[in-house]
Amino acid sequence: MIKVGDKLPAGKLQEFIEVEGDGCSVGPNTFDVEKEVAGKRIAIFALPGAYTPTCSAKHVPGYVEQADALKAAGIDEIWCVSVNDAYVMGAWGRDQKTAGKVRMMADGSAEWTKVLGLTLDLTAKGMGVRSQRFSMLVDNGAVKALNIEAPGKFEVSNAETMLAQAKQK
Repeated sequence: MIKVGDKLPAGKLQEFIEVEGDGCSVGPNTFDVEKEVAGKRIAIFALPGAYTPTCSAKHVPGYVEQADALKAAGIDEIWCVSVNDAYVMGAWGRDQKTAGKVRMMADGSAEWTKVLGLTLDLTAKGMGVRSQRFSMLVDNGAVKALNIEAPGKFEVSNAETMLAQAKQK
């Protein structure tokens, strides 16, 4: 499992792009994690699934609300990662009004989440393999803070905790 001090593993994530530009076409675009994090401070938070209760009511809204404060604390980008496809993440981002604040990154087959060692098996609940709920502060690809939630909890991966960590590091 990834830990503080580790470099993020290589991997690909997808993001649904609404407007063509900056070399991105409309629709799902694939991004290389290593290239995207190079030279940046990024707040990454991950959650079990789009449109699920805690994720939609608390987790994503908290980061949207704190986006300006996080950027003022030196965060270049905020990523929400979930084991959903890019189309779902794009639609959910529109519903959550994340544009310009939080990048909604899809790990559709949980490949990157598996490499992180942060999967959650929700097969018994009909959801398959998902991501644990967590957040991490990444600086130029290195993990500076990692907050992993206990199953069913939402206490340490929230935007307020990330903001406090961004101000400290």
